[in-house]
Amino acid sequence: MAGKKNQVRIIGGRWRGRKLEFPSIEGLRPTADRIRETLFNWLQPHLPQSHCLDLYAGSGALGFEAASRGAKSVLMVDNNIAVIRSLKSNKQTIQADNIQVMQRTAVDLLKQGLKKTTESIEIAFLDPPFQKDELQRCVKQLEQSQCLSDNAIIYLECERELSLDFLPTNWVQHRSKTAGQVAYYLYHRESV
Repeated sequence: MAGKKNQVRIIGGRWRGRKLEFPSIEGLRPTADRIRETLFNWLQPHLPQSHCLDLYAGSGALGFEAASRGAKSVLMVDNNIAVIRSLKSNKQTIQADNIQVMQRTAVDLLKQGLKKTTESIEIAFLDPPFQKDELQRCVKQLEQSQCLSDNAIIYLECERELSLDFLPTNWVQHRSKTAGQVAYYLYHRESV
């Protein structure tokens, strides 16, 4: 049912336990608590004072979690106006001054040149809607955008059966796991 509100819980850091609402929208599936717990355990040594980019913000689960756990800045990007309203409302509710929300498509933002408007991105989250070929297009634009730091960390979440043979050769897989039909990965970007 359109308009129905769902909730996601921040599981660690400054806003631990806070529940944030998000709208029901086709293709929007928040990263599960168990996956987020694993991911943020992987990221903990890198998160404090990092600049993060959440390119398919959706529920905000990844971006708010990163901000809660000490990221210096998080840019949350989504193209759906209902999602943007929800993200802005949640940002205001928890008074998150380290989060910026932008309504754009990920690919358009990267094509336009993010580097001019922000610090180099040290951690990027890519969790696009499944089975829409978004990941391949976004990965290409992200690498070409020159917004990533030389040693950036990139998180990918996708359908388990998706082949990642399109990833840049300088993205080196550091970790990977699966949960049901979901596969998730952590890559370290090496300078070229």
